[in-house]
Amino acid sequence: MLQFDLWKRVLIWAVVLLGLVLALPNGFYSRVEQHNDANAAIAAGFDTEQNREIAALWPDFMPSGLVNLGLDLRGGAHLLAEVRVEDVYAARIEALWPDVRDVLRPEREVVGTIRLQPSEPDVLRVRLSQPDGMARAVELVRGLARPVVSLTGAGATDLEVSSDGADLLVRLSEAERTATDERTMQQSLEIIRRRIDEVGTREPTIQRQGFNRILIQVPGIGSAAELKEIIGTTAQLTFQPVVGRTSSADDLPGVGNEILPSLDEEGVFYILEQAPVVTGEELVDAQPSFDQNGRPAVNFRFNPTGARKFGDYTADNIGNPFAIVLDDEVISAPVIQSHIPGGSGIITGRFTVEESTQLAVLLRAGALPAGMDFLEERTIGPELGQDSIDAGKVATAVAFVAVLVFMGLSYGLFGLFANIALIINIGLIFGLLSLIGATLTLPGIAGIVLTVGMAVDANVLVFERIREELRTARGPARAIELGYEKALSAIVDANITTFITAVILYVMGSGPVRGFAITLGLGILTSVFTAIFVTRLLIVLWFERRRPKTIEV
Repeated sequence: MLQFDLWKRVLIWAVVLLGLVLALPNGFYSRVEQHNDANAAIAAGFDTEQNREIAALWPDFMPSGLVNLGLDLRGGAHLLAEVRVEDVYAARIEALWPDVRDVLRPEREVVGTIRLQPSEPDVLRVRLSQPDGMARAVELVRGLARPVVSLTGAGATDLEVSSDGADLLVRLSEAERTATDERTMQQSLEIIRRRIDEVGTREPTIQRQGFNRILIQVPGIGSAAELKEIIGTTAQLTFQPVVGRTSSADDLPGVGNEILPSLDEEGVFYILEQAPVVTGEELVDAQPSFDQNGRPAVNFRFNPTGARKFGDYTADNIGNPFAIVLDDEVISAPVIQSHIPGGSGIITGRFTVEESTQLAVLLRAGALPAGMDFLEERTIGPELGQDSIDAGKVATAVAFVAVLVFMGLSYGLFGLFANIALIINIGLIFGLLSLIGATLTLPGIAGIVLTVGMAVDANVLVFERIREELRTARGPARAIELGYEKALSAIVDANITTFITAVILYVMGSGPVRGFAITLGLGILTSVFTAIFVTRLLIVLWFERRRPKTIEV
């Protein structure tokens, strides 16, 4: 006889209900999307009346996960950026000058006075007044070299030190340049990903192309200019010693110094040492806050290395001004009043609440290690055109209806049960896609259509087996039971091989191929569940209620 324990029935209906509830937000896509964006804005500090009204469009107790729509279904922004890796060489060399100066100063009797000389961006040129001490100077500076951290540069050091007459030359080694290039690209990819994710966009495609290029595609964003603004904002924070102030940007700052404008004081320029004491790379946290006067500000905290540098400098320079520089503008130049231990502080300026929140986001994400040139930028609509999308929707609907009609005509009441399970199956697929935050593309829709065929295939195997059992003059209950038992192996074998194919497509493929593989794989799981459990439970419930003496399949 057909047996289905109560706990199994409860569990099956609970899974079905959960899947359908998770899929429900996709039926109110625009409303739920606005609700999610408003909640994200409120969490970021923009708790306005308008955002609260939009957030109320969807109940908070309901799931709000959506199936993200890919570029081919929704459009979005596309950028191809080239990273200027050479900028990192110049920054590294520039930051070496304080260390070289400090290591040579105790040997002045041998090397004489030392002066920084103008040179190419990737070369540090230091002139010695006593060239006879060049060998000693080279030896001391080579002591600053460190092993290259990379597999290809094993055994090499990061600096090349040589002499040119009375000048000491310091360059990055070739092995270090190669390792730096790789680190710069990886860091740029990660920072871009963090920035795009923090501002609430969905499922970006961020891939390295070639040696120094990055492809960025973000579905649903308004324009390429908006995306470029998010990515192009560097938020490079540095803390630099102040040499002096001036009212003209044309004054000569001197070798090793630079002139930067003040953000708050119009017509005021600061002469700063180029080599920063601490940089934003050593920040571990930044949060929007308010200063003692209630004005928007940003609290920051350094890692142990940055905290030590910051503390040592403030202890040695009490009474001297100290410039906080953001993207080549001095936002503040306070006088150091006392030793600041602990590595934390506050950035004040003429910020609005929105500006302080955005600055904190950018500082947490980190500064881009190098500048970027945007080689290609465009705002794109659906890749295959709206007509193609509409045709795909029509084809999907026609195929779905055709399958429902075929199952109803071929198997009667049992076909109706299969159709109910098939509709539940589609709901479960969208519920799972919403749960994992997957992106749906046209190839993904093709995977769902294929899943529809796979789902009814399992039911066809079961129903045909029940027909065969009925021909042997068995009773209807025994025929149904044997039909499911004997068709199970064929169903499992067929779906396992297809699932293996989906896994291979996901591992070996990329982009649209992965989208197809994800929907196909999830569809196989849900179709097996609905064919083996949901359809069978519907038949059992019907059989227990009607108790028919004969059945027709």
